[in-house]
This record gives sequence, C-alpha cells and structure tokens, in this order.
Amino acid sequence: MSDPLAAAEFINGFLDEAEEHLAIARSSLVAIDEALKRRARSPGAVRNLFRSVHTIKGLSAMVGAEPIVDVTHEMETLLRCADQAGGSLPAHALDVIVKGLRAIEERVLCLGRGEALPAAPRALLDELGSIQIAAPVQRALGTLSLPPELLAKLSGGEQEQLLQGLSRGRRALRVDFVPSQARAAQGFNITRVREQMGTLAEIVKVTPFTQAASAGAAGKVAFALLVLTDAADATIAAAAGAEPEQVQPILALAAGLSSFEDDAADEAWIAPDRGERNFVRVEVSRLDEALERLAALVVTRSRLERACSGLLLSGAARELGTIIAEQRRQLRDLRAAIMRARMVSVSELLARAPLLVRGLTRSSNKLAQLTIDAGQSELDKAVADRLFPAIVHLLRNAVDHAIETPEERRRKGKPEEGQLRISCSERSGNQLALELSDDGRGIDRENVAKRAGLPVPKDDAELLALVVRPGLSTLDQATHLSGRGLGMDIVKRIVVDELGGKLQLWSAPDQGTRFTLLVPLSVTVLEAFSFSCAERTFVIPVSAVEALAEIEPEHVTLAPNPGARPASARLLAHRGACVPLFRLSSLLGIPAKDRQSSKAILVRREDELFAFEVDRMLGQQEIVVRPLKDPLVTVEGVTGSTDLGDGHPTLVLDPLQLLQHHARLEALGV
Repeated sequence: MSDPLAAAEFINGFLDEAEEHLAIARSSLVAIDEALKRRARSPGAVRNLFRSVHTIKGLSAMVGAEPIVDVTHEMETLLRCADQAGGSLPAHALDVIVKGLRAIEERVLCLGRGEALPAAPRALLDELGSIQIAAPVQRALGTLSLPPELLAKLSGGEQEQLLQGLSRGRRALRVDFVPSQARAAQGFNITRVREQMGTLAEIVKVTPFTQAASAGAAGKVAFALLVLTDAADATIAAAAGAEPEQVQPILALAAGLSSFEDDAADEAWIAPDRGERNFVRVEVSRLDEALERLAALVVTRSRLERACSGLLLSGAARELGTIIAEQRRQLRDLRAAIMRARMVSVSELLARAPLLVRGLTRSSNKLAQLTIDAGQSELDKAVADRLFPAIVHLLRNAVDHAIETPEERRRKGKPEEGQLRISCSERSGNQLALELSDDGRGIDRENVAKRAGLPVPKDDAELLALVVRPGLSTLDQATHLSGRGLGMDIVKRIVVDELGGKLQLWSAPDQGTRFTLLVPLSVTVLEAFSFSCAERTFVIPVSAVEALAEIEPEHVTLAPNPGARPASARLLAHRGACVPLFRLSSLLGIPAKDRQSSKAILVRREDELFAFEVDRMLGQQEIVVRPLKDPLVTVEGVTGSTDLGDGHPTLVLDPLQLLQHHARLEALGV
C-alpha cells in the first residue's frame, strides 16, 4: 500500500464495500454460467459484473491496494469488450475470471487481517490479457424505438439485454423522472425512484438527459429509466412518481446497419446485494424495532425505580410484581429484536456454492448442476460462519465420491449431468434443517465397512457412525478434492460438537445420498435448563436434552462392567429400556454427598441414550452464552458460561463431551 497511515481510516469502509461488490460479482458469475449452459448471452449479468469489478478497482486505488488494482484492471478490460459485444463471454474466459475473483478475495482477506498484500499473479494477468472477445455484432440502426441521442448512450450489452427481454415476452419501457420541488416534498428523488423501480422491474439503464425548453420555462435535467417489467403502466408510474404519459413502450424495429457504441462514463445504478464478512448489514426497520423495544424498556425501568423507592411507604408490592413481569416481557422482546438484527439470509450463506461446484466439476471432469432452495430462512451470523465449511466438505464429497462420470451415468440410464440440491426450512422456531442431496451412486456400505475394519452397517444410522470416523477414506489415493479422511469428521465436529446440532444420513445404491443438518438458529441466546449438582449450579441447552426423569431406587440396577472403573455400571429403567446412568459430579471431578432423591437428564447421541444424575432441576430460562476463549480455562465438556442473574458465572455443559473425555482418561489409566 502506498500510504498505510493515510488509508487506515478507510480500511473498514473498503472491506465492507469490497465484500458487497464481491457478492454481486459472484451472483453475476453464476448467472453468466447458467446462460452459457443454455448457449445464450447474458448482457445484464456481464454488465453488473463489469460494474462491480470497476468499483472494486476504484476503491482499491483509494486505499493503495495496488495488487487488487492490477487484477481488476485486466478483468475490467476483458469485461468491457464482452459488454460491447452484447454480453458475449466464452466459457474459457469465465474460468479465468473466476480465478481473478478468487485472487481479489484472497487479497481483501489479507487486507482485513492487516497483512502485506502479495503481488498480483503474473500468470493470471497474462491469461486475462490474452483473451480475445469477438468483435461487436452488427445490428440494425434503430433496433429499439428510442431517440438517437438516447440510443447512442446504450452499450451493446444494454441493447442486447432489452432485445432479449422483448423476445421473451417481457415489456420494455422508458420511464422519465423529472425532479421538481413538488416531487421532492413528496419524498421522490432519483435514489428513491431507483429503489422502488428495482422491486418492480429489471433496470437496464438510468441516464440523465436535458428536457427541451418550453415557452416561459428553461430546460430541465431529467432521468430516463429503461426497464424490463411485467407490471402495469400505472404501477410503474406510481413507483417513479411520474405521470402516465411519461411511461412509454420500447419496441423492436429494423433498419440500416451500425455497430454498437459504448458510453462507459454514463453508468446505470444497480441495487446492491448484501455483503458477507464478519459484519451484518441491518435493515433500518429492524433497527427501528430494536430502538422501540429499548425505549419501552427504559420507561418500564423508570417505573420500577419509582415503585421501589416508595415501596416501604405505600406497600405497593403487588404493583411492583406487575411491573417486573412487564419488564421481563419487554426485555424478551428486545432480545428477540436484537437477535433478528444478527440474522443473515441462508441464501446469502450459500451464494458461493454454485461457483464452488462449477470449479469442482471442471477439475474432476464431471457434470453436475446445483439447485438451491433456501426460501426466506435465516441464521445467526455466528452459526452461518461456522456452518459453511461443513457445507463445503459435503459438496466436495458429493462431486468426488457420489456423482458418477458422464460415461458411467449413461450406462446406468441417468442423464449425463448429475443433480445436487440444497434445501432448508425452519423447525420448531429455533432450529434449521438443511438438506444436501445428490442423485449419484450412493454410499457403498461394504466398502466403508471394509475400510473401517468393522461389520457392514445394518441401517443408515450405523452407516453415518462409520463415515464420520476420523481418518476414514474410501479412496486408495488422495486427490486434490478428497481422500485424506478429514471431510466427514469435520462435518460431524462442526454440526454436532460445535453447534450442538444433529447429523442424519440417507443413502441408497444408484439413487443417491442425502445429508440432513439440524442446527440451532442461534448459539448466542438459547433456552436452557438450570440444575444443581454437588451444590453448584450448571446449565444445559434445552435442545440437547431428550427427556428429564425422576431417579427412583427401584428403577436403578447394577450390571457387570469388566475392565473398567467402577467394576459395575448403573442402568436406569426408562420407558421400557435400560439406559446407562452416570453421576455428573463424578465426570466433573467434584465430590458430592449422597441424596435421597435426585433427577436424571437424558441426552441422545445418534441412536444411543445416556442418563446423567444431578441433585435437582432449578428451572428453564433464556440465557446468553459467552464462549470461553482463553485456552488456559478451556475444558472439554464446558461449552461456555452465562449469568443467571446472580452476578456469578455459570458453566454451560455438554455431558456427552464430558463422558467421552472421562472414557479417554480411563483408557489411559489416569
């Protein structure tokens, strides 16, 4: 960077804007790739990609990130030629642009970490500079019913975009917006008009022009919005704050020949997509909601203070209880509103997946298409950041292991192109179910069992227990995609151990495989049970608990436990089954007194149920989990801490991790 001290104050803003335009670039690349599969042009996507790259170049120059400027300059030159050629971008050029985008992302991350930026790869710059785009296509002059001065401002790609829309049955319109004091008083300016029009139409171009002077009135600067839409003229006019006569149809015509012109200086506005860094873009309405909840809480707090000050004089204990209950409800609403501000769209989380699959299929010489159905689902930002690496591993495995080669799929009577699908839905209001499926060869149970040195699994639950074993791989030789025995182990560690969720599997020969990831919507604020154990208080998430039970002496039996300490194991009779029963105080290494009555917390791991004995249950409440980041105080089985209102830290436990840790210590003879 040329002047780090001068640019330091702009770095945070640069990172935010760069990630936003990288997100737009990724979605544009996906649209271009889809068009290439249909052997069609994608002028709108090419132009959006060009503008994003152009913006990143300008931002990078402002903060002195010269390596990014070098890459974006070559990409910009290539994309300008593609735009002039009517949105024509060959497949081999798209591959190189994907490499360029990856190089930009890597350097943006370096900048965010405060590291020195590596120089732009010389081979990449040469590859970008060597690509030649075909000359602009000759079209008939006046192919669109627009005035010559307005038609001259359209690039080849913009004209192609309008013509494509008309050929597909959409309506092309010119909408004129003329600023005035009256419209400004109504809140109409060009920014608001663009935003409202963006919800009703595909904006192709927004360009200023000068209205001709009329009798007694000077000429005015106005804006022409060229759009493709299916909405009615009246709806479009209302959104633009325009009169009905200011909405004019654009028709396709034909006449003499002329080549396209390009006007790079006159850029259209486009609606930005949401960025993806460790920063959440929040809708203003959500912040307003949080502010309203907070204002109500402040008022209630004042009432509480007044009631407390006069309590001894007036005996208003009943009124105080009512106010406290109201404050508790408002605090819950406030917390919910703030959590909504932390949520990100699952669609945003999965935005990189199509490009990832595209790269995987090209490097493995396979054909596969990814379909994403995320709906309106949202996740806490912290959960989304942890979950995405698991999705990457599942996609890698699907392409490398599950999807067959085109020749093999033809022999099986399948289409040459494999199908990958990601879908998700919310469950029980606090959990997200994300399914990743394929139509490939399925998991070979006998091969997996042979590799693990264990019996062939009888069902999908046993098969899942095998495929997530650390170090297990079904490949004889590692490839650049997989074969090192790490992928599924990492998926299980993220979903089950880190997020406290569940992992499920279904697989059938030559029908495909489906993984279901059940994860909490948030790991920051959650419902938890508090309980007492050895005269100390702990909590456990409600989502981790299968059931609660009273421990009656007649329901506990002893069974031989050879080779372990103690020599006998306790079993709890629960709903017709015998469940292993462990004293939680022993797993924690805390001496405890014998009690006449106690409770059992039952926790399930896959298809196994375990019971943990505690002294008594204290209640259920919403808690805020604080992670333990200091490695000196990190303990297996302790996932964080919380404050139950008494000012003292209370540990959040994972009993299954405690049990596994205890078993490892026993195996080592500790």
